[in-house]
Amino acid sequence: VQLQASGGGMVQAGGSLRLSCAASGRGFSIGAMAWYRQAPEKQRELVATISSRGTTSYVDSVKGRFTISRDNSKNTVYLQMNNLKPEDTAVYYCNAGADTGTAYRQYWGQGTQVTVSS
Repeated sequence: VQLQASGGGMVQAGGSLRLSCAASGRGFSIGAMAWYRQAPEKQRELVATISSRGTTSYVDSVKGRFTISRDNSKNTVYLQMNNLKPEDTAVYYCNAGADTGTAYRQYWGQGTQVTVSS
């Protein structure tokens, strides 16, 4: 299973970005998906999760501004980020749990940079 993330970039505070992450491969079933982020000199932080049925959760700092969604037909997860703040600057990573038939494992995308200027 491979995860390919895209959609990062540079925006001014108050702007919006939409991240996408597509899972590819053969013979797998995607379960929960999530977005994490890691700012310089900080630990990786869980930002948002979405279950296979669409149940979502968010870290408090992004509630009301970020929306996680998924398209199961495309094995893709999205993160719509509105009203971005400089403190949202980080490398964003997608994560997915996948059943390969023999094991359930966690997979990571390569990361996409989000930079918010004040």
